[in-house]
Amino acid sequence: MLSLATLWIPFTLIAAFGQVARNAMQRSLTGPLGTWGATNIRFLFGFPFSVIFFALAIAVTGDPVPWPTAVFWPWLLLGALSQIVATGLMLLAMNDRSFVVTTAYLKTEAIQTAIFGFIFLSDHLTVLKVIAILIATVGVVITALRPGGEKGFAELKPTIIGLVAAGCFALSAIGFRGAIITVPGVSFVTAASYTLVFGLFVQTLVLTVYLLARAPDVLMKIFGLWRPSMLAGFMGAFASQFWFLAFALTAAANVRTLALVEVLFAQAVAYYSFKQPISARELLGIVLIVAGVALLVAA
Repeated sequence: MLSLATLWIPFTLIAAFGQVARNAMQRSLTGPLGTWGATNIRFLFGFPFSVIFFALAIAVTGDPVPWPTAVFWPWLLLGALSQIVATGLMLLAMNDRSFVVTTAYLKTEAIQTAIFGFIFLSDHLTVLKVIAILIATVGVVITALRPGGEKGFAELKPTIIGLVAAGCFALSAIGFRGAIITVPGVSFVTAASYTLVFGLFVQTLVLTVYLLARAPDVLMKIFGLWRPSMLAGFMGAFASQFWFLAFALTAAANVRTLALVEVLFAQAVAYYSFKQPISARELLGIVLIVAGVALLVAA
């Protein structure tokens, strides 16, 4: 039977599945909206749903509506802005010929999350969990590589972009967890929902102002495609809600390592929907991911 201490496991699995669905929806909007326009829909159209989730949390728990504390804002801004920077670096890498190598470095996010969590939040990880994180990370790096891609490891640019982007994603997880655990006097559900509302508000504000200044026509296209954008926004807010619930209960490194099952979901979609065969290298990576995640959950 699941206890409060282990609820982070199903929360993370639900979030990972929701993220795969959201990514698929966003991908279909990248053509008409561009990369930043498609990225903004997860914030712009996700924000109203986060408000609904928060209202439901308040109604069910009976918690009071918290007031933002001074310590809440630095953590929240770290989480929200780091995620935008990480996304920008990832989009930059997509235009580079060494994107495959950059992607492999991006998969070091779980390791960097463990390091930053220990430094900034004093999150404690057992030796077994550290081993599990390393095994799962090696597995996802192997899965991310493509034939011939290893040549790019000798290049400095993809190394820097990949590691910095992974670091920003890691800082984002730490920032959001730091904000959640500073919300006083409420349940973990309310704290997570509350942080999600402010996080999506900041991200919506930043990206909308950017698009208004640089590409106002994209904003018009976004509202013209409100139906598919609404569904993608809902899935984005839905996935984020469960990420934040998991962050409220355990170290961010645990969550981001278990989140590597997203790779398995994506592989399954590619195999069953597009009939893409799984290579021996990918199979080895999948085995390592499963082994690392299993060890993490059991530890």
